[in-house]
Amino acid sequence: MPYVCLLQEGNPNLPRFIEKAQQNNFSVVAAPLNLKELPLEFECEPLNEKHTQNTYSDLLLTADQWNTRVISVLSESIDCDSSDEVVRKNSEEVLKRDISWAEHLQYGGYTMMRLKGPNNLNLARVLTNKIKGILLIHVPLYNSAVAQSSWRRDVSEEEILAKSESDDSWHWWNRFRWAADFNPKLRLVLELNEGDRPSIDIIQRWLGEPVEAIMIPSTMFIRNRHNYPVLPKNWQEILKLFMKSHANIIVSTDCGDTSLKLYSDYLTNFREMHKDVHILQSFEDVLEIPLQPLYDNLDSYTYEIFEKDPVKYKLYQDAIEAALKDRVQEDEIDNKLSIVMVLGAGRGPLARAALNAAERTGRKIRLYIIEKNPNAIRTLTAIARKLWHNKDVHIFSKDMREFSPPEPADILVSELLGSFGDNELSPECLDCAQKLLKPGGISIPYKSVSFINPIMSSKLYNAVRNVARLESFSRDKQATYQNHAENGFVVLLKNVYNIDYPKALFEFVHPNPDKHIDNTRYKVLKFEVQLDCVLTGIAGYFECWLYNDILMSINPMTHTPGMPSWFPMYFPFTEPMNMKKGQTIEIHFWRCVSKQKIWYEWCLASPITTHVHNLGGRSCPIYCT
Repeated sequence: MPYVCLLQEGNPNLPRFIEKAQQNNFSVVAAPLNLKELPLEFECEPLNEKHTQNTYSDLLLTADQWNTRVISVLSESIDCDSSDEVVRKNSEEVLKRDISWAEHLQYGGYTMMRLKGPNNLNLARVLTNKIKGILLIHVPLYNSAVAQSSWRRDVSEEEILAKSESDDSWHWWNRFRWAADFNPKLRLVLELNEGDRPSIDIIQRWLGEPVEAIMIPSTMFIRNRHNYPVLPKNWQEILKLFMKSHANIIVSTDCGDTSLKLYSDYLTNFREMHKDVHILQSFEDVLEIPLQPLYDNLDSYTYEIFEKDPVKYKLYQDAIEAALKDRVQEDEIDNKLSIVMVLGAGRGPLARAALNAAERTGRKIRLYIIEKNPNAIRTLTAIARKLWHNKDVHIFSKDMREFSPPEPADILVSELLGSFGDNELSPECLDCAQKLLKPGGISIPYKSVSFINPIMSSKLYNAVRNVARLESFSRDKQATYQNHAENGFVVLLKNVYNIDYPKALFEFVHPNPDKHIDNTRYKVLKFEVQLDCVLTGIAGYFECWLYNDILMSINPMTHTPGMPSWFPMYFPFTEPMNMKKGQTIEIHFWRCVSKQKIWYEWCLASPITTHVHNLGGRSCPIYCT
C-alpha cells in the first residue's frame, strides 16, 4: 500500500511517536532501531553487552505494528568500510547484531540504511548476506559537497551541472548494488537536496532505478500566500515524475516542527493529483512470453483483452473507410462492389470495423472472413447468424497462407503485428496472402517499422533472473538462466531509463513488390550514452501505417494516445554492463528465417563486445506452423 512516512529525530517513546504520526495523517514512521548510539571504537568488553539497555523491547508494539507501521533505521555511525580496522570490525558486529534484531521485530519488514559516501563494498557484503526483508538504501540526490556548491552564488550553473554529473551519488548506489549482485531486495530512498533543481536527464536516470520512496526534508517547504507549506514549483515538477512511478513519500523533520499535518495533507493531495493510475497498472514491468498465434490458438480471455481497445479498431475503421472511398467514387456507389478480406479475424472486431466502414461510406462490400482457430470460427458463425444474416458475409475456417478464395480481394485487412511489428510473422503471412489480392489492391496495414533503443532497468534484469529461478528444473542452473536471458519478452515498461532515443530497425511493406522475397534482416544501430548508467537490455517497439497517413504506433516518440493493445518488447543482455557518458553503444540485430521458424539475434559490439544472444533461435524461436 502507498504511504506517507514521518522521519523525526528525538522521539524515544516509539508508541507515542506512532500515535503522533497517525494524528497528523502519517501512516508509517521511520525510527532508529536503537534508543541510544554507542561509539563504535569503544565497542569492546564489557561495553558490548550494554546494547541491551539501549534497545526497544519487542513487546512495545504488536507484531502487526512492527511490520506495517515502522521502518527500522540502522545507525549512521556504522562504518563497515572504515580504514580503521577496529571501527570496521566493530561495525560489522554491530550491523549483524542490529539486522538480527530488526528481523526479529519485523520479519520480512523494511530496514533502512544510509550511504554516506562512495565506498560501501564491505557494507554491501554484510548487509545482503544477512538481510531477509526489504533493504532501503538511503542516498541523497547529490552528495553533500555538490549540493553545497549549488547554493553558492559565485559558481556558474554550468560548473555546478558539470560537477554534479561527474560526482553525483548515483555512483554510490551503483557501486553498492553491483557489490550486492543486483539483489532484488534492494530498493532506493532518494533524498531531495535543497538548492537548484537537477537536470531532467539525471531525474530520468533515477526513474530507471527501484525507487521505493522520496525523502523530503521539511526545510524544502516554502509558504504560499495563504501561509501553507508547499514545495517550490521547480521541485513539484520533479516530484510529479516520481509520483507517476508510484514512489512513496518520507518527510524528515525535527522534533519541534508544528506543521506535520500540513505537510502530510499537502503531499497526500499532491500524490492523488499526479499518480499514474490506469487499468493496465498491474502489468507494469511484468515479463510475458510473446503470443504465437500461428502456432497456438488464442483463448477467449486473450481475444477479450484485445477487443477492449477502442482506439485501434477506430483507426482500422478510418483506414477502411478511406480505402473504400478511394476505390469507389461517389458516382459508382450503386453499381460497384468491393471485395474485402479480413485475414486472421479472431472473434470479429476487424469484420465489424469493415461492415461499419461500408455503412458509413455507403459503399457496397462483400466480406470474406478467414480464421484458422476453430474455436473462434464457432463464435464468428454465431455472430454472423445473429447480427450479419442480412449482410454479404462469408466465413472460412482456413489458414490465410493456404486459402483459395472464390474471387480476389480489393482490400486485405489484417492484425498480425505483435509488439515488434513482425514478431507474429506478419511478413510471412501477408507475403503468402498477397496472391489473394487483385493487381493494384490495398493491404491494411501497408507498412510496419520496428524500433529499438538501449535501456537500464535493474527491475527487469532481476525479473529475468527470477523467471529463470522459478522455472529451473535443470541441474545446470547457469544454462537455465542464460536460456531465459536470451528470451524476448513482452512487457509494459515503467521502471526504465532510456539511455538514448529509439531508432528505426526493420521495415516491411505490403503488398511486397520483390520478385524474390527475403524477410531476413540485419542492421547495426549506434546510440549515444547521455549519462553514466547500466545497460541491461534493449526495448523494442513498432510504427505501422494502415492506409495513407493513418499511423498506429507504440514507439514512445509517436505513441498513439490511449491505445493499450501492444506492450513493448524487451530483449535482455545476459549480464548488465556499466556505460560511461559520451560512449557509443553499437547494437547488432538480426532477423533470421528458416522453413520451420523465425528468430531474432542480438549482440553488443561497442563499447563492450558480447556474445550473440539467441544464436540459432536456441532460446526463443517463433514457429511458422
